Amino acid sequence: MKAKFYTHLRVVLFLLLSVSYSWAQETQVSGTVSDETGQPLPGATILVKGTTTGTTSDLDGKYSISSPANGTLVFSFIGYNPVEKVVGNQTVLDVNLSPDLSDLEEVVVVGYGTAKKSQLTGAISSVGSKEIQELPITDARQALQGRAAGVDVTQAGSKPGSAPQVRIRGRRSFNASNEPLYVVDGIPTVGGLDDINPQDITSMEVLKDASATAIYGSRGANGVVLITTKRGSVGKTIVTVDSYYGVSQELGRIEVFDGPEFAEYKRESRRATGRYPEGPATAEADAKIFEPVELEGIALGRSTDYPAGLMQTGNIQSHQIGVSGGSEKTTFFISANYFKDVGVIQNQDFTRYTFRINLDHQINSKIKIGTSTLFSRSDRNGENFNPLGGALAENPLGKPFDDEGNLIFLPTTDGLRTNPFAEVVPGAQVDETRRYRAFTSFYGSWDIAKGLSYRVVFGPDLNIRRTGRFTGSQTNARRGGPAAGSVDDRFQFNYTLENIFTYNKTINSIHNINITALQSFQQDRFERTTLSVLGIPAASQLYHRLGDASQITGANTDLIEWSLLSYMARVNYSFKEKFIVTGTVRADGSSRFGANNKFGFFPSAAIGYNLHQEEFLKNSKNVDVLKLRVSYGSIGNQAIDPYQTQALLGRTSYAWDTNTAAFGYRPNSIGNPDLRWETSTTFNSGLDFSFFKGRIMGSLEYYVTNTSDLLAPQPLPNSTGFGGFLTNIGETQNRGIELSLSTLNIEKGDFTWSTDIIFTRNREEIISLPNGDDLAAGRFIGQPLTVFFDLKKVGIWQTSEKDLAESFGDKPGEIKIEDVNGDNRINSLDRQILGSAVADFSMGVTNRFNFKGFDFSFFIFTRQGSMIRSLFHTSNNNLFGRYNNLDVDYWTLNNPTNAYPRPNENQEFPKYSSSLNLFDGSFIKVRNINLGYTFNDVALKKIGFSSLRLFSSIQNPFIFSNYRSVHKGVDPETFMDGEQGVEAGAITANVTPPVVQYTFGVNVKF
Repeated sequence: MKAKFYTHLRVVLFLLLSVSYSWAQETQVSGTVSDETGQPLPGATILVKGTTTGTTSDLDGKYSISSPANGTLVFSFIGYNPVEKVVGNQTVLDVNLSPDLSDLEEVVVVGYGTAKKSQLTGAISSVGSKEIQELPITDARQALQGRAAGVDVTQAGSKPGSAPQVRIRGRRSFNASNEPLYVVDGIPTVGGLDDINPQDITSMEVLKDASATAIYGSRGANGVVLITTKRGSVGKTIVTVDSYYGVSQELGRIEVFDGPEFAEYKRESRRATGRYPEGPATAEADAKIFEPVELEGIALGRSTDYPAGLMQTGNIQSHQIGVSGGSEKTTFFISANYFKDVGVIQNQDFTRYTFRINLDHQINSKIKIGTSTLFSRSDRNGENFNPLGGALAENPLGKPFDDEGNLIFLPTTDGLRTNPFAEVVPGAQVDETRRYRAFTSFYGSWDIAKGLSYRVVFGPDLNIRRTGRFTGSQTNARRGGPAAGSVDDRFQFNYTLENIFTYNKTINSIHNINITALQSFQQDRFERTTLSVLGIPAASQLYHRLGDASQITGANTDLIEWSLLSYMARVNYSFKEKFIVTGTVRADGSSRFGANNKFGFFPSAAIGYNLHQEEFLKNSKNVDVLKLRVSYGSIGNQAIDPYQTQALLGRTSYAWDTNTAAFGYRPNSIGNPDLRWETSTTFNSGLDFSFFKGRIMGSLEYYVTNTSDLLAPQPLPNSTGFGGFLTNIGETQNRGIELSLSTLNIEKGDFTWSTDIIFTRNREEIISLPNGDDLAAGRFIGQPLTVFFDLKKVGIWQTSEKDLAESFGDKPGEIKIEDVNGDNRINSLDRQILGSAVADFSMGVTNRFNFKGFDFSFFIFTRQGSMIRSLFHTSNNNLFGRYNNLDVDYWTLNNPTNAYPRPNENQEFPKYSSSLNLFDGSFIKVRNINLGYTFNDVALKKIGFSSLRLFSSIQNPFIFSNYRSVHKGVDPETFMDGEQGVEAGAITANVTPPVVQYTFGVNVKF
């Protein structure tokens, strides 16, 4: 059974093929490798011990290899115990491998080392290269969505190059960052993952509880994501080529009024004020409210689709070549990648070039050195540019081009609305960001004595970024005024230096002790220069000669530095691999805090109990792994901006006399030298299980995290001259359950079907605040960190309710609001908590099918029970008859709906309009459908490849959500926290629409 389950891994195991050497007195040995039942094992590895000579078994488990007569053959296969056989004078060696159930619990990366899953005491989720490479993604974080329990990943919009937001087990802090720590090849990174090529990653481990994250101290307060990139292995040199190309299309249209619908909408907005008669439209009445170009549009049936004119068929492509291999002394992995994503909106694209070299060299039996080096360059266009919002608002009755096809800058006489097509004229709008990065880690390890080793790691990280913007005269932003330009140059250098001692000792084969001691130092320097101008004389200069401009509107330089000094000790003890105890203590000293609280101390402890090692389960045929885990510990958070503890000065001007002013400086902020570390204390209990030889396996977690001494601004009376100061206030709590489940549903002949299920349910809650509920900040005890506190729409006033509506100061066709306190008035006292961006639960389901050389998979992700605020509706659903509007079901005398109010030309926004932009954010997305074919060995021999796979995939083909289908929304997926110019739980007014991608690719090995 297991042989068939692992058949599809045979291509991967070809990486272990070795270069053959000619030895004197060699013997040709052949035979069959079988499992414990006698079934052949295809793809098993056979190596001549101590050499680089090797081969693999074929589909029938047969092999043939040359070996010296005094040589030893090592037979191995995933999930089985390796076997060594001396050749001697034998020419036929048949081998049966026995299952190694412990290998069902794969080795995972933990902080400063690796461990078998059976020996873990912390809560860790793993995502492998298989899951990562199933998706054509820009950022590796996107692969975590729905693949790691307890990890909430959101992607707002489809703009190329935009980064997702990751939250592990909810939010803890009001003001400090809730972003997890990312560690790439052992080095904590502050430069983000945008420059990391996902195809270079072999695994991602997510550390979630205090026991797992404590070794990273304050940097791990919000969870840790460990990223391991590919490395070389001993054997022959392997060349891989991975390439795909795809097209992107808008997933559904954003529905706004067409020409005739807009005309009727404008008429209705005037009927509401008595400026247009009730009943059918007439030419005489139209002439009084429409301008000539609109009347022409009505007569001609003109309906200009401005959004469609800005859309295009996008494309995505990635081409990578990798070379790996090595000898017993030196192994290497080298890759080069070109990636490009062209968006569906014109002038939006992202291009990245990466080059990676990972080297490991064994100097002698005790000393080893190596490096992981990444060089990256990326170019992004349109990060701050999106003409779609203007196109949605543009009057479809207007005339965008004259009879000769020339662009008309003002399609109507409305001076605030220019032609959206003018925004994408070449050179009219330029928004370019270029980024260079060199991210490197160097290490050296020394085996000092038996069980004792020392490792030093140095990781420099250099980021250089330049953003240039140019806005021409003939754009909506300038409306014929002087052209504007700006540059934003950023330079960041961060380095980490770590010294690690590890001691491992086994006593009497039953006691195992592992001790890790760490001293770490990290320092960051960030410099920024900005310059903005008006009056650029020639559009061709763009932002490259800002000194020629007639006016400087802004100039500034900035320097921000911080450092972190850390010490850590961790002890792991196991008894007969049955009982495991882990204790960790970490001390962090941060320059971000004042002298009074520079250092924070964070301990944690955990225990694990492998029940399957007990005698009553040890020989069970049904229970492979059954382990209980419990952990408790504290982690600090120092993720606030530097200099918050200091009283800072700001520039001001003083008038010395009536004609002369001079610059001076005044206190600009209140320092707080007593600012303390924000502390999160977590209790975690977990159950790891595997049944029926791995056919059902997974883990179940329950956790409670209490965070105290929250870093947040405390308001002050205006009479003090300050708005507030940063201090430690309040307490929050997160509690939840997580389930990771993998099942092998069918394994019959050449057909297998497996399923991976990830379920996450998190509840975040404010436990205490210094002065009770804080209405001004929108914080309420017993509620999530951010909520939607607003008036609640309960319908639209109908004509039958005219008298009641008038008692509230309303009239039929306007929004009906719930009168919470029953005083027959609608005011701020009627606001209520309507919901939160925190979902009731999220879930990801992946199904995989294999039949002979074919593989098929699909991945579905859902988030249920969240609420969103759609600023997209606020901007595009004003219903006052001037600009175009979303094609919503609005109220009229002949259409007494309860959905949306009557258009009204006298109201720039409907009365109580904030109640119109809150929606249920629940959705179900089919994220990925993938079909591939791997050629068999017979075909590969004819074309000279080691392996060849062709595949095709569809990304994001379906979104099921009432926000889209009923309310004309775009995509309900949005950030939980405010980030990248998007407030918490909000859909931006100018969001890019979701896209569906069709990709075709090939994976080749030589």
